[in-house]
Amino acid sequence: MSSDKKPLLGIPTNIITGFLGVGKTTAILNLMKNKPADENWAILVNEFGEIGVDGSLLQGNDNKQQVFIREVPGGCMCCAAGLPMQIALNQLLSEAKPDRLLIEPTGLGHPKEVLEVLSSEHYRKVLSLQKNVTLVDARKLSDARYFEHDTFNQQITIADTIVGNKVDLYQSGDEEKLAEYVAQVCHPDTKLIFAHHGKIPFGEFDGDTNFYHHQAHGHHHHEQDKPLASELPMPESGMIKASNQGEGFESIGWRFAADKLFDRQQLLKVLVGLKAERMKAVFITQSGIFGYNLTEDGLTECELDECNETRIEVIGYSIDNDLESQLLACQI
Repeated sequence: MSSDKKPLLGIPTNIITGFLGVGKTTAILNLMKNKPADENWAILVNEFGEIGVDGSLLQGNDNKQQVFIREVPGGCMCCAAGLPMQIALNQLLSEAKPDRLLIEPTGLGHPKEVLEVLSSEHYRKVLSLQKNVTLVDARKLSDARYFEHDTFNQQITIADTIVGNKVDLYQSGDEEKLAEYVAQVCHPDTKLIFAHHGKIPFGEFDGDTNFYHHQAHGHHHHEQDKPLASELPMPESGMIKASNQGEGFESIGWRFAADKLFDRQQLLKVLVGLKAERMKAVFITQSGIFGYNLTEDGLTECELDECNETRIEVIGYSIDNDLESQLLACQI
């Protein structure tokens, strides 16, 4: 898979999974701080929506070199017998020749199918599957939309390590409830730890996974018969819009050309008022470039070093039809 004479063999590979808004990207950003200066790392990011925001957030936060990032937007990356994933992964491995590979499936993705691809004969010598790490917000165990969701449970059952993230926001009994759930549905060797702000000890990612082979579980995929919105050339209008549906959720997203500036204060008012399960965005404003992250715990903003264009993706059960006009009203 590499044009280099030295073959790619035994690359330590971790799947970092978890449901919407649990803090996977933050955990990866923290993990990147542990990257040895002389190593190349590669990150394959999968997103439910077609726009693709995570790559921009990771690149914009990265002050170090030798981290290569590739996105697979548009739904579960194991669709069509894993072809979108395999194409992106092969290109990433060839470009990065990494010392470590991190894979972040979408919060609505199917990690068992991802594991099927990674443990196939094609990758068996190239990749060394290390621990699967699943982030869980223990507060969600009180919500039937989560604990009855097949993907939520699939993410938990494939884990070598469960991370009860956002522990600083838990109420009395939440940690015990997660411990009981893990004992009930997980492999007996599954480890449970707790963390806040996605700060996971680097050692939790080392060691072989216990889950090499899984029987794929059938699920519905959003079929793509046209190029994804993330790949389209920017039209003269300077805006591209895309939507997706699946797993009981819908997404809607926009790309705006780099010359479209947004008023930061007006934008904050719109984003704070959003009713959604999840929102990620990178915006070019008159005050600089900022990344935004919205969960039920509120909106966070961080300044970024760079981005090529403004992108926003919203995921929810029902998204406000007026959101586009609100965003356009924030343009300067």
